This record gives sequence, C-alpha cells and structure tokens, in this order.
Amino acid sequence: MNKKTKIFIDGKEGTTGLRIYDRLAAMEDIELIVLSEEDRKNTEKRKEAINASDVSFLCLPDQAAIEAAELVENNNTVLIDTSTAHRTDPEWAYGMPELSEELKNKLINSKRIAVPGCHASGFIALVYPLIEKGFIADDVKLTCFSLTGYSGGGKKMIAQYDTIVVRDEALKAPRQYGLTQNHKHLKEMNAITGLKTKPVFCPIVADYYSGMEVTVPIFKEDLLNRHTAEDIKELYKNKYNGKLITYKDVDEENGFMTANALSGYDNMFVSVKGNDDRILLTARYDNLGKGASGAAVECLNYILGREITYGLDIKE
Repeated sequence: MNKKTKIFIDGKEGTTGLRIYDRLAAMEDIELIVLSEEDRKNTEKRKEAINASDVSFLCLPDQAAIEAAELVENNNTVLIDTSTAHRTDPEWAYGMPELSEELKNKLINSKRIAVPGCHASGFIALVYPLIEKGFIADDVKLTCFSLTGYSGGGKKMIAQYDTIVVRDEALKAPRQYGLTQNHKHLKEMNAITGLKTKPVFCPIVADYYSGMEVTVPIFKEDLLNRHTAEDIKELYKNKYNGKLITYKDVDEENGFMTANALSGYDNMFVSVKGNDDRILLTARYDNLGKGASGAAVECLNYILGREITYGLDIKE
C-alpha cells in the first residue's frame, strides 16, 4: 500500500482553507491532520501538526503566515502559503508554473511555495508574456481593471452580501476599492512580470459570488516591433497550451464578456479583443479557483508529481 501524504491546513476555517480542505478530504492518497476546535489556535499544537506533515498549507493573514513559517523545525515539510506574505521573497517559489520552465522547476524543487494573489494572477498571465517576448517595454504605463465576486472578501464580506436581513443598498452596485493605489497585490504584479512602473490598478467587487475578469488595455503605439493584436493572440496560444491557462475567444457571448463564466472551475481563459488601435487583454477565472484554492492544489500536484489537474475542475 502506498504511503499517504500527510497534510495540515493552518487556517482551515477561512474561505480558502475550507475549499482546500474539501478538495483534499476527497483524495484517497491524502491523510489530513486536523486539530480540535480548542487546539486550532494553540501555537504548540499547530507547531506539532506542521512538523508532522509532509505539506502544510498556510491559509492565514500575512503576519500569522510569517510566524507559522517560523514554526518549521525540519528540512522536509513543504509550506504552501496562500497569503501575500512571501510572494516576492526570492527564497520562495511563486506558484504560477505556466509562466516559465524556470518558475516551474523552482516550484517542483522548493520547500516554500507562495500561491499567487487572485487579482495578480490575471494581470501577470496577461503581461508576463508581453515583457518576456519584447512586445512591450518594461517601463510602459499600464492600467488594469479587475472585477471580482464578493467571496474574494472572505467570510466577513460574504456575510454582508448573503445576509437575510435588509442589505445596505450600496451592495447592489459594483464597488471600486484600493482607491489610494496601494493594493497589496501590486508588489507581486511588478515583481513577477518585471514591469518597472506600477500600473493604475482598479479592483471592483460586485454582487455575485465568485468569478474574476481582469482587463489590461493596450494602445497600439505601446507595442514594440510593429506587433499587433493578432500577434498577441498567437503569443498567448503558444504560451498557454496546457490545461489550466488557455486562450479562448469570447464571440459566443453576443458581445458581452461575463465575469462569472468560470465560477466553480479551476482554470483560466485569456482573450484578446478590441481593434487595431486599442486592444483589450482579458483573463477570466474563479477567484476561489485559479485565484486561490485551485492554484494551491495545483502547486501540491506539481510537488507530488501528480497529474496537474488532479482534484481540479476544468472548463473546456
């Protein structure tokens, strides 16, 4: 009988932690280490669980994730952190292996893996190949609009939207946030893509449960070497030829692009629309899927040498 992989989820009670737990609980090759309600915040019990595990997921606020990482006292436990804390730390692998062979190999061989941020995932998927292949300069000034379902705000925001009592009227309309242009995902958006200038970033939460639509507009004059929208399409098709990020046209939606089109799924569609002068680059995925728990399980699949879509739901 094959030895089961022992996994501990530190922060299992949160939105992301619960989703990871539900996925792993259904896997026969996984043994979950679960603390009792009274022990789940006990540092010594958590330390024991982390060090007894082959893999520990950190589903915690940033500072708590940093402190949890310091509890490891062995050279074998792999940490997969879903917080912002370690995403630009060079000692940690960035959990988006689709970007390059270098990033994929670092992830596979790493004991420390940082899961990408939900908004950042779409922006990076769109912009990284353009800088990598010289389609745009690394000092180009970009704008990014990112529409997300309210589950991205965690349990507190979900409770606000799902309340059975009278809701605040403001919740019925999309709400832009990050108004000071200091959103916590900006750091990794620059660090991973190699972009030297911070984009104008406009995250927007709306009254639907899950799904993301991240759009980066590009002017033709910002493209180098006479590249066109058609060239970008071909770039994406060649770059993202796996199962978890793929190029997809959206003509079947009658002129609309739906932000919750991949709600409940773990893959991402990238698209190119617009015209010859003004080009729209868009990534769509589930903020709880490829933007969180799905990406975390994908990282687990890589380090365990499993089929990368194992335990994931893929929309064709």
